[in-house]
Amino acid sequence: MTKYLLFKYIRFDKSMPFIMITKLLAFVGVALGVCVLIISMAVMNGMNKSFMDKLLTMNYPITLYPRSVLIDEDLINELSKDYKISPFIQTQAAIRFNSTMHGAVVFGVDFEKEKQINKILNIPNSEFKFQAILGNGLANRLGANKNDKLHLIFTDLSANAFSISPNIKSFYLGSTFHSGLNAYDNSYVYVDIKDLQKVLKNTDITGIHIDTNNPKEDISKLKAKYNDRYFFIGWWEQNGNILSAIDLEKKALFFILMMIVIIASLNIITSLFMIVLNRRSEIALLLALGASKKEVKNAFFAIGCFIGFVGIIFGCLLGFFGLWILDTFDIISLPADVYGSAKLPINLSLSDFLTITFGASIIVMLSSLYPAYKASKIDVLKTLRNE
Repeated sequence: MTKYLLFKYIRFDKSMPFIMITKLLAFVGVALGVCVLIISMAVMNGMNKSFMDKLLTMNYPITLYPRSVLIDEDLINELSKDYKISPFIQTQAAIRFNSTMHGAVVFGVDFEKEKQINKILNIPNSEFKFQAILGNGLANRLGANKNDKLHLIFTDLSANAFSISPNIKSFYLGSTFHSGLNAYDNSYVYVDIKDLQKVLKNTDITGIHIDTNNPKEDISKLKAKYNDRYFFIGWWEQNGNILSAIDLEKKALFFILMMIVIIASLNIITSLFMIVLNRRSEIALLLALGASKKEVKNAFFAIGCFIGFVGIIFGCLLGFFGLWILDTFDIISLPADVYGSAKLPINLSLSDFLTITFGASIIVMLSSLYPAYKASKIDVLKTLRNE
């Protein structure tokens, strides 16, 4: 009985073409809603992944800072056995070239260790001693080119016989880097850690950058082992506000676009009610001949689910086709200097795809439930008497 009613009421009826139009509108609405959701989530994930890749370039997975004892060679050697690490000294300075001066954050690092965990640094050659790597934004603002002599004026003061004066040291511009984030490109300077120790006359290590593929797991192990002497901070803790904003934006976009599917489901409700109203006598007759109310309810529920699920499948196919077009052809161009690539980044995660299809399926089933219930509640005697 359920299959009979499904195929009877799902096909085109010349006597009632408007019902078919509402069914088509419901099908198209669900399909477009799912398609837009898939494309939007893929583009947002791609943009977020591109941003996070840049953020992680200059925000190391885990950073160690001293708590009660200084960082020594024993700790560095011990951590080197399990992780790729880069000890660093961090300070502030003013950098001057000719008559132009800007503030900068100076990192003293071991270039060989740093390049293993920071892929964007262009390690300078050994043509000059005291070389510096500048963000390209800072180098452009200074108007400096490779091998130009720069003067770094450190905030650490040194005393002489008559006054206190800042430490000033000349460095040569060895190379530049481009992270894609202006906050770093316009302020960061990398120099050799040994050169910085000579200038500051201080050998104390500020911290250690630790590279790992499982930072959230490894930070717990490190805290359990060293928490009494050092404290650790993960990249997600340093950028908590940004990550919260990205997560909120993604959830808000998902629920807003899901409204398209909800609106489309109203057409499913409308079409089912129109079928019930126009086929009351047929339904009453079937009930009088022995069909159960459960069979009638299941039949109309199946009609609504058929319209919705076919729309979901078609929407998924349409969405994947749209993603293929966006990934294959340069329909949307992005400024490469801002995003690092002129191609629109696309990344659809399995969890997002399953959430979209599951959410759309729930909406479709809920939309089919009430009209099916009303169809099973037709008064047989009253309906047939009026006919």
